[in-house]
Amino acid sequence: MKYLVTGGAGFIGSHLTENLVQNGHEIIVIDNLSTGNLENLKKVEGKIKFIKAPAAQVLSLSEINGLEGIFHLGMPSTTKLYRDNPYLTGEALNEFIAILELAKREKCKLIYASSSSLYNGLTPPLLENANVLVKDFYTEARYAMERLAKLYNDFYGVKSIGFRFFSVYGPNEIYKKDFANLVSQFLWDMQKGKSPKIYGDGSQTRDFTFVEDIVKGLIAGMDSQYELEIFNLGTGKNYNLNELVAILNDILGTNIKPEYIPNPLKNYVQDTLCCTEKVKKALGWEASFDLEKGIRKIISYQQR
Repeated sequence: MKYLVTGGAGFIGSHLTENLVQNGHEIIVIDNLSTGNLENLKKVEGKIKFIKAPAAQVLSLSEINGLEGIFHLGMPSTTKLYRDNPYLTGEALNEFIAILELAKREKCKLIYASSSSLYNGLTPPLLENANVLVKDFYTEARYAMERLAKLYNDFYGVKSIGFRFFSVYGPNEIYKKDFANLVSQFLWDMQKGKSPKIYGDGSQTRDFTFVEDIVKGLIAGMDSQYELEIFNLGTGKNYNLNELVAILNDILGTNIKPEYIPNPLKNYVQDTLCCTEKVKKALGWEASFDLEKGIRKIISYQQR
């Protein structure tokens, strides 16, 4: 199969690209390298077609044709970026429209990244049919993408599945720097003997999901017969940030205390916990990594 992966040099996209190549697929990656890096694609160097460009240009690039599927991961994915530049909301949506137009032209299925941030303000466990409360620009961009996907299905029959990711972590996050998941940021700090910084008292919870499980879900969606759906991807178990630090200390053999600081963020997500029943029933998907197993896998990657 011939697939396009937008953001394929990024954190999640590079893991997806590796998996697809290993399974014999022909892959085109488009990435502007804003938070990705070609180092993430070293394992598949020479086995893929790489295009350095924003995803907004997909319709004008002659190399992008004959597609049998699109994975769209190449959009700004951090709340802070949208707060610093609200115009990103419109840019992300225009880019998504270009991706939808490409799927329409190529008559192929689209798998795209949404976010558990849509559930901000709601009480866990979080179900796909929840009444979304738009809390910031990032949330609005992601929710509008889901609505646009439905419109393109209604109007043009474009098939798509959006996946709401829950706190994804794993190897290849280093180029995201301050935008990396808290698991990775805390791990990097504690490996250097530094105290991780926690907003508030550390009681906030996250459903941390290992990147390999996310990739498994994306591929299951592409391989499925569903033509328009939204699914959660999370573990169904959450940890507060104090527990995260304790697990890291146990794995690293350290005794580092976190530094608690005032929370500077408005509309901060306090708790996440994924309801996995829908995706488990529809796609047979469930997470195989708990938090400790995922952290140990990151460390094993570092040692290669």
